[in-house]
Amino acid sequence: MENEEKVVATENKQQQQPPSEDSNTTIKMSSATAGETKTTKSEKMFRLFLLFMMTAQNSTVVLVSRYTRAGVTPQDSYVINDLIMIQEFGKLVLASALEYNATNGQLVRSMKENIFDRPKDFFRILIPSLLYLVQNSLLYVAISNLTAPMFQVTYQCKLLTTAVVSVIMLQRKYSLKQWICLSALGIGVAVVVLGAQSDSKKDSAGDTNETGEEDANVQNLFVGLMAVTIACLCSAFAGVYFEFVLKRPTNDGGEARAPVSMWMRNIQMAFFSICIAYINMVRDGDRGVTGVMDENNE
Repeated sequence: MENEEKVVATENKQQQQPPSEDSNTTIKMSSATAGETKTTKSEKMFRLFLLFMMTAQNSTVVLVSRYTRAGVTPQDSYVINDLIMIQEFGKLVLASALEYNATNGQLVRSMKENIFDRPKDFFRILIPSLLYLVQNSLLYVAISNLTAPMFQVTYQCKLLTTAVVSVIMLQRKYSLKQWICLSALGIGVAVVVLGAQSDSKKDSAGDTNETGEEDANVQNLFVGLMAVTIACLCSAFAGVYFEFVLKRPTNDGGEARAPVSMWMRNIQMAFFSICIAYINMVRDGDRGVTGVMDENNE
């Protein structure tokens, strides 16, 4: 009986002993792995959502812009410069709201530190602002002279131009597979352009209506392609320069500071774009011009 009681007491002590450190470490590692798996899945879903939204946004902008420009007489067409100024004002408001949220309500303080206290760094954003304004203006010129599919295909050349500019300005290196893909993209765009040129020559005889009057909005393939080419170059230089400025560490009296937030940079760019667009609007008066070239190609 005494032996049986000792055996039962030993088993009870073993059951009451706390788990060892190894078991605790295993439980913690398993819970951390599960948390990382959930985070990875959520990040993947969020990236897919962003990809879907960007695709929908790009397609919708091109289709809506083409619909509002095609078949509209020059007298009834909107002024591109005014439209861009409204867009930049909306971007300024949204960027300010996001910066307000990121700084926990310290928007005024952030603007003072990054604009008024550092004017030299602030005026560096003038270059990409001007380039983006020229790019947006030329895109509407291109959409007015190209079909929506043609514009979407040719505008993809900005990937190739951005890669070349990033190699030159940022010394970025790409793999052989990436260069092959970019070359294939350029060849594909060239094939589409050559096919469009041959089709335009065949249809050149039918540019007028039965009454002999010109169409409300005659397309010019050469003007459209030139606008897309210059817009791709502006997009490449502006994007690479903006990335360089965004990642560039700032110094205050020799002390390194964290780079300015992306929302503050967007506020600065929108401010300069609005100023430039307003100057163009005042300078051009009632003439329907884009600030770069006549939007009606006259």
